[in-house]
Amino acid sequence: MFNPGKIKLLYGFCGLFIALNIALIIQGFYWLAALPAAILIGYMFFFSLDKLLFLLIIITPFTVLYRYPEMGFAVNMPTEPIIAAIMLLFFLKLVYEQRYERNILKHPVTIAIIIYLVWMFITSVTSEIRWISFKYFISQLWYIVAFYFLFIKLFKEKENFHRFLWYYGIPLALVIIYITIQHSAHGFERQAGTWIVGPFFNDHTNYSAVISLLAPMFFIFIFHKKYNAPQRYLTLLIFLLFATGVVLSYSRASWLGIIVAFAAFWVIYLRINYRYILATAILLLGLFYTFQTEIRITLERDQQESSGDFKEHIQSIYNITTDASNMERINRWNSAIRMFKERPVFGWGPGTYQFVYAPFQRWEDYTPITTHFGDVGNAHSEYIGPLAESGLPGMLTFIAIVITVLYTGIRNFYKIKDNDLRWLSLGATLGLITYFTHGFLNNFLNTDKASVLFWGLIALIVAIDTFHKKSFTKSH
Repeated sequence: MFNPGKIKLLYGFCGLFIALNIALIIQGFYWLAALPAAILIGYMFFFSLDKLLFLLIIITPFTVLYRYPEMGFAVNMPTEPIIAAIMLLFFLKLVYEQRYERNILKHPVTIAIIIYLVWMFITSVTSEIRWISFKYFISQLWYIVAFYFLFIKLFKEKENFHRFLWYYGIPLALVIIYITIQHSAHGFERQAGTWIVGPFFNDHTNYSAVISLLAPMFFIFIFHKKYNAPQRYLTLLIFLLFATGVVLSYSRASWLGIIVAFAAFWVIYLRINYRYILATAILLLGLFYTFQTEIRITLERDQQESSGDFKEHIQSIYNITTDASNMERINRWNSAIRMFKERPVFGWGPGTYQFVYAPFQRWEDYTPITTHFGDVGNAHSEYIGPLAESGLPGMLTFIAIVITVLYTGIRNFYKIKDNDLRWLSLGATLGLITYFTHGFLNNFLNTDKASVLFWGLIALIVAIDTFHKKSFTKSH
């Protein structure tokens, strides 16, 4: 059945590889050990791209950021080099075949994303620091290509929805267990929670934002009729791990995102008329504008700073006079607005905020953690950041993505007959709502862990609307 000569040759090759690898490891050279994985990835790259995409989903929660100061860049290993190669393959195939599914390209969400990318490219050309902007543009492009344009096609198969969510959810749960165990060794102190998330996450707010993106899906799975009792118990366990991770992250932005998503669930589920919501929003904005002086005085009286006590930590959300984190956000936002006023149309260039905002700081905005050189981060907002970097059109293109995604996700829930797809769409929408809310206070779409889920969940919503319309009710 097997050729003895070929088997001996295989054993000989394996033995030679092991011996050579041991010798190199003794000499401090470790990269040869990755050769089998590289061969496997190369095979999937050319012959089984769908499996490679799912492999990326599985390993993303475990990726680590490697910095190369002498070359002036950092890369998430091992995912980003693979994603970059997938992007190149996508464009080569696009040029060769000269076609892509028209129903995907014509979808409002896809149109909004393409406009977003086109404007980012234009503002990269006009950027203050072009090489930074083009590097940022390319990094955004490879996430969108891999986890939006390619994943939509994978989502033609209904089962791939669940594969995507479980393949990311289980590894993320393992990372949460590891981080929680490490955190317990420090008595679950708040300060330890801000750095204990390394090396898998660079920040506790990034950690909690990623968990919040996926948590609503697993909450819905607890009640999913598709799963039997053991599967539901596993789902419940993973959801409880997610809840633990969010609570112990001490990320007030994520807590706020979860609250908004919970409120949105009842608004969507009960089909509350949006005219009432719009009227309420206009009324609240009017009251805020009318009483803005009184509100500012009240906020300035709050002296509660970030704390390990959950009640006090929540109270510190609206402390804008002594809480260093809140004050620094205001400093960054004010700097971004001044940058926008100077270049309102094209901005300063994608990804350049952290390199150019220092001169726009004012002494009255300085905080204990402000640096004169402005070298400690970004604008802390998915909305205000693009305003400074790509002008008003840059912010509006991102808002267009938010609006079209929410509209599509909610419409899916109302129109679709298939209960599985209906609740999948709602779960993805609620997960994205947590991030859209979080995005007012932080921005993480330049990281692999957040981008994979963000664009993947958007692809899920659009795929349901594009490929599964036969499941829609005839009344719409």
